Amino acid sequence: MPKLKQGTVFSTLDEDKAIAAGIAADPDTMELTQGWFAKAKRGRPRVAAPKKTVAIRLSADVLAALKATGKGWQTRVEQTLRASLGL
Repeated sequence: MPKLKQGTVFSTLDEDKAIAAGIAADPDTMELTQGWFAKAKRGRPRVAAPKKTVAIRLSADVLAALKATGKGWQTRVEQTLRASLGL
């Protein structure tokens, strides 16, 4: 059995019954049938032009400067490349 975090609290049997009763009384609750699962979509929707993963070697100082610009630095690199290529 995996170790639990200190302070983990389990619900009692009576609390579990109350939770189950609340779920059963919920008007938005629906039974998930095989038909529902057949129509359900999995994962992210496909994009027309998916991005490709590439490996590029950069100098340590260049990479540090890019990362120093904060979150989204990879997107900004792509924007800079697009602009320099006239795309």
